[in-house]
Amino acid sequence: MTETEHERRMAHPRMAAGALFFDSRGHVLLVKPSYKPQWEIPGGYVETGESPYAACRREVQEELGITPTIGALLVVDWAPSQKEGDKVLYVFDGGFLHQDDVDAIKLPPEELLAAEFHPTDALDDLLIPRLALRVKRAIQARDQAHPKYLEHGNPVCGG
Repeated sequence: MTETEHERRMAHPRMAAGALFFDSRGHVLLVKPSYKPQWEIPGGYVETGESPYAACRREVQEELGITPTIGALLVVDWAPSQKEGDKVLYVFDGGFLHQDDVDAIKLPPEELLAAEFHPTDALDDLLIPRLALRVKRAIQARDQAHPKYLEHGNPVCGG
């Protein structure tokens, strides 16, 4: 196989990274985009030459206007889609957001309409199914202090 043929066969996935933030009740922070009906977690696509961790930090700052510490990796999810092809999605632990941080949140109005904490039992109603599953797996990984590798939101490798 020539180098060009080999390069054509290599995956070129889109990557995205986000963070889970929690309040004192254990509710998770979700953001409401202006351009789609469902809620999301803070985060977005990784740019060329950028690490997933750096993308997560950048996206949180861009979307929330704050720079909280981003902690450990919770899940990596291989989740290709029909429309976008191969995707690898990273979810990091943003931890507990203090009230000072919550009060300092400043959303970009052209992109986000709201940022609110929601109980985990509401995730299925607020998020698209594949994201709800990923977030629930990330919360489990956080509770177990053990990152998980997922494919389409489901643990593999004994996860």
